[in-house]
Amino acid sequence: MGLTSRIVATLVSIGAVSAGPAFAQEGSTGPALGSELFVSTDSDDTTLIRLAGDFDLRNDGDASRLGLRIENVWYELFDGPTEQRQRIFLQAGDKAGHWTWSASVGSDGDNIIGSASIFDDAAFRKEFFIERDFVETPLGLERGLYSTFAGAAIDLPVDDRNIFTAVAGLQEFTGNNERYHLRGSYIHVLKPEWGLSAQLRGRYFHSTTPGEFDYYSPRNFLQMLPVLQVRRFVNGWRLRAVAGIGAQRDSNSGWNQTNFAQFQIESPAAAPWTVGAELTFTNTPSSSAIAGDDYSYFQSRISVRRRF
Repeated sequence: MGLTSRIVATLVSIGAVSAGPAFAQEGSTGPALGSELFVSTDSDDTTLIRLAGDFDLRNDGDASRLGLRIENVWYELFDGPTEQRQRIFLQAGDKAGHWTWSASVGSDGDNIIGSASIFDDAAFRKEFFIERDFVETPLGLERGLYSTFAGAAIDLPVDDRNIFTAVAGLQEFTGNNERYHLRGSYIHVLKPEWGLSAQLRGRYFHSTTPGEFDYYSPRNFLQMLPVLQVRRFVNGWRLRAVAGIGAQRDSNSGWNQTNFAQFQIESPAAAPWTVGAELTFTNTPSSSAIAGDDYSYFQSRISVRRRF
């Protein structure tokens, strides 16, 4: 059994297990309704709009949930005709001792897609995750290309102000390409009272079959990105801003400048109504990019939830 088959089976089994005992939990605060709008565009003339509706049957803290997500996605690639896809997911999550798990398992009508993760609350925090989704390129739409990514992460704290993180994973694409990922970061807290930290983020991947289809897939990719991050709470609102300038290269080109900027805002979690927004800009190519030296990517996300 290949990686994709094993992970799809795991996603289905996690979803089945999640659906069972969740209804029996006590202390539930009742259902919640929500909606999310996601918009992304890049210099490859690719535009994606995703409108989602969420229904949470069990709203008992951030980690505890059981419900459905229904999505409608509009794809416009290279100024071509806009295509639509509908997706539906079973979403569940809870705590089990020192571990917190979550799963979002569904279908786009053609294949099983979704994600699942589990992490602990130890000082050396460990996380295991899997995710499977459609490759958002012209050939991805035409031929039904998917990717499945499985990996593990660990936090390695030195003291209260210094921490290392490491991530390793394997990504399998429709066809023959497999991609090996290594990511790491060093975080130094500059001003705890300001929520200010300096970080050095590193990323490397190797593709076994580069250029197999039309998504961005050099044989090797390397990125080093220093960033500054500010995270503050103001009257219960969580604000987070990240910005960095670094360097990246792949097997087909030399070193180029890489840029990253992100801003997030979330309302107080305990309120009946909660809202959130996120803006991100980067020129790091994703698996859905065809990419070149002048590649850039922008995304925005707005969400609203009402708890009952």
